[in-house]
Amino acid sequence: MKLKDINIDETIQEVESLLSNEKELSPALFSMIKIMIMLLKLLTDRIGLNSSNSSKPPSSDPNRLKPTRKKSGKKPGGQEGHIGTTLRQIEDPDDVKVINIDRRTLPKDQTYKEVGFDKRQVFDIDISRFVTEYQAQILEDENGHRYVAEFPENVSSAVQYGNALKAHAVYMSQYQLLPYKRIEEYFTEQLQIPISQGSVFNFNKTAYKQLEEFEKIVKDRLASSSRINVDETGVNINGDRHWLHCAGNDLWTYYFPHERRGCEAIDEMNIIPRFKGILCHDHWKPYYAYDGCLHALCNAHHLRELTRAHEQDKQEWAGNMKALLEEFNITVNNAGGSLDKLTEEKHRKRYRKLLEEAEIECPPPDESTRNGKPGRLKRSKARNLLERFIKYEDDVLRFMGDAVVPFTNNQGENDLRMTKVQQKISGCFRSMEGAKIFCRVRGYLSTCRKHGVSSSHALELLFDKKLPAFI
Repeated sequence: MKLKDINIDETIQEVESLLSNEKELSPALFSMIKIMIMLLKLLTDRIGLNSSNSSKPPSSDPNRLKPTRKKSGKKPGGQEGHIGTTLRQIEDPDDVKVINIDRRTLPKDQTYKEVGFDKRQVFDIDISRFVTEYQAQILEDENGHRYVAEFPENVSSAVQYGNALKAHAVYMSQYQLLPYKRIEEYFTEQLQIPISQGSVFNFNKTAYKQLEEFEKIVKDRLASSSRINVDETGVNINGDRHWLHCAGNDLWTYYFPHERRGCEAIDEMNIIPRFKGILCHDHWKPYYAYDGCLHALCNAHHLRELTRAHEQDKQEWAGNMKALLEEFNITVNNAGGSLDKLTEEKHRKRYRKLLEEAEIECPPPDESTRNGKPGRLKRSKARNLLERFIKYEDDVLRFMGDAVVPFTNNQGENDLRMTKVQQKISGCFRSMEGAKIFCRVRGYLSTCRKHGVSSSHALELLFDKKLPAFI
């Protein structure tokens, strides 16, 4: 590793070489120098971590440079044949303003007849409140008995908020992730509608309750699907570390907050224990406690770990394995998503041969040095990674023979991404109740969008007590 043009690895090797030849150092000083070298190695390894060789986000990379785009030689703007999104005139405008010609500007020695109009349309928005007043007729008979018409079922108070307003508030809160205070300001300033932060919370709570049946449907659909992608991330709830679990695929999304990260939370989700398909994840060990399904590992994680092993541990096999996995991925994509059995087995032989070479370069520690101590000797990160590739060959390479299995677990990570945005905006959830509301509503919106239903329309259906058509 280099830091400000200083090759730290070479410097450490020179110091260690000098130490091995030094005979006059006291044992205490020799041990102290070795400890300092060890600490220096640990610190430099940590400095060398970035988004390409670890799970650190790209935003944390020091002096991050955006990749420069190669010049394509094309002119700016839409290219020939490109289907644009330019505004087009519509047949039924909301308002028509007729502009008559000032006949005083026309020659007076001519007669004129109207032959049509030249049309132009301006698309704009009208942000305003819309108040509907319901007037129930009252009839009185000759004996003074009064009869009042019945109000619609959803009109229960003298003054109340409408379903469209509630859906809009929840959309801004749970989808656009605006804080309650800013939503309150928006309704007050833009729409002249007084609305409190407590009302916004109540709208969210109403959406949460009405989605109880929908959540059961999502969990059942995921449990019976052929593949689900799972992942988890830390969240702050009232200052304490909790975990937000996610299970999803191309059509369904489910979020679940819990105090624990492991099997206790997974069992309460009650999806994976019933699942019989292929579970895609990042090799977090608790997932392997569920053997009723097949497992597929995220190779995006493997590529980053291989990059670290190659750059920091100088493991040549790691660089070769990274290139091999990337080649396999291209081959599978070119083949339409999966390989035939013969081709797959040929690629597996290359994989195993590389691992045999890696065993020579990165051997296990000598177990004879344990001196009768229980357990096994500690492995290096590179050795642990190598043993994972050996032990979980089928899970690493499952993407080659099954078109359902992706090369990475990006689906699970994408489903979780906006929850991290929420944490950056709000800092934390104030309570577990708020976290549960966010997870259920956000899971509903994510699922609807995967089925082509916009978030705003999905919330309008929800408050009208209707389910989307894909259910």
